[in-house]
Amino acid sequence: MDLDATDRRILTVLQKNGRITNAELSEVVNLSPSACHRRVQRLEEEGYIAGYVALLDTRKMGRLTTVFVEITLQSQAEDLLDAFEREVARVPDLLECHLMAGTADYLLKIMAEDTEDFARIHRQFLSRLPGVRQMQSSFALRTVVKTTALAV
Repeated sequence: MDLDATDRRILTVLQKNGRITNAELSEVVNLSPSACHRRVQRLEEEGYIAGYVALLDTRKMGRLTTVFVEITLQSQAEDLLDAFEREVARVPDLLECHLMAGTADYLLKIMAEDTEDFARIHRQFLSRLPGVRQMQSSFALRTVVKTTALAV
């Protein structure tokens, strides 16, 4: 399915406010409520809209420390990659894990309460991940840009 300008406007609005009512959305994108509803349903069915979530305030949740962890494995053997990925998915407070090209094999994003909490996460979970040769942690000092919205 090709996205037209109206589909793109719908996606842009929904990324900023997933709780907008269909009536409000239809006004913003200049469609009738029924046509707007059909388009949103089609975008969901076609997988352009993967789901709806509530984004939590990290400060209110007590997760003030963002840590990026670069991990290099002992080898690129498929069974080791599979074992690592299975276990890393179980790490609490892990928001993202990316298989990388470059110097590190994986890049993790972890939200912790503070450095002491990260030390606990490291000791209880990260240090026990299979096949790790090297681990480098970097603490974010300040978030400059943060969004969940893709350009459409």
